[in-house]
Amino acid sequence: MIVGSVCMSHSPIMDRNRAGPDAEKRFWSAIEKAADYVAEADPDLVVLFHPDHVNGFFYKLLPSFCIGIEGVSVGDFGTVAGKLDIPENRAMSCAEHALKEGVDVAVSYRMDVDHGGAQPIELLSAKMPLTRMIPIFVNCALAPRPTMARVRALGAAVGRWAAACPERGLILGSGGLSHDPPIPSLATATPEVRQRLIDGGPLPHSARMTRQNNVLGEGPRYAAGQSKLLPLDTDWDKRLLDGFASGDLTVLDGSDDETITRTGGRGGHEVRCWVAALAALGEGYRSDVLFYEPIPEWLTGMGIMT
Repeated sequence: MIVGSVCMSHSPIMDRNRAGPDAEKRFWSAIEKAADYVAEADPDLVVLFHPDHVNGFFYKLLPSFCIGIEGVSVGDFGTVAGKLDIPENRAMSCAEHALKEGVDVAVSYRMDVDHGGAQPIELLSAKMPLTRMIPIFVNCALAPRPTMARVRALGAAVGRWAAACPERGLILGSGGLSHDPPIPSLATATPEVRQRLIDGGPLPHSARMTRQNNVLGEGPRYAAGQSKLLPLDTDWDKRLLDGFASGDLTVLDGSDDETITRTGGRGGHEVRCWVAALAALGEGYRSDVLFYEPIPEWLTGMGIMT
């Protein structure tokens, strides 16, 4: 059975780049409310729709959707590294159900989950641990991405599976809202970066340090108006939140990927994880937007919805 759902933004640099004290106070107050909501729901299984930031999925083989049967947290940006507690039989059951409903999901016995999945789990575990999970990757970073219609189909299929399960399931969608992180493009990549985008593999310590420091350094520049990244789009964020709160999961159907990139930024595509999570609830869900503010120091329009 489904006992609740949380959709929320993540930002890998919130621990190192401090935002304004009032904004931080409001954000952490909302996180506490969300953690209380989770504790009251008392789930014993989390179904996690999450993106990847070219840490676990690459062009060597790039599925639109993948369900983790076994996996690890890579531990980037201060998240906890280690083997994830994924119930193998339940995860495979979820994958089989989605396939029977016509959604072509891949499966992985070696899934790498980065901060896009790990950070929300850690933030929402303040009152009770959310360690038993089924991670479901949704390709949001690299073209070609799945359409919003297929994302809804994935969410609906997984939701019907979760509703029929004996476990008390929490549906979690991680990503967005508007943000434009420096994600490399295959079309403009150097030969070395192109090889990395295709072949992947674990990053050496020096390369991961360089990558994380580049993102961390962008925060102060962005807040000072000195960054070349796309500005946060509050109007776009609020239009999505209004649509999601009212149950309209088609709000982006009229926008192609190039339009989303121009408005919500390269990271705006991560709202696919919200769409999947909300589609899993079916029609008629009730929602509460606990927080929304654009926080430039974190490079992200930060939102939290239960």
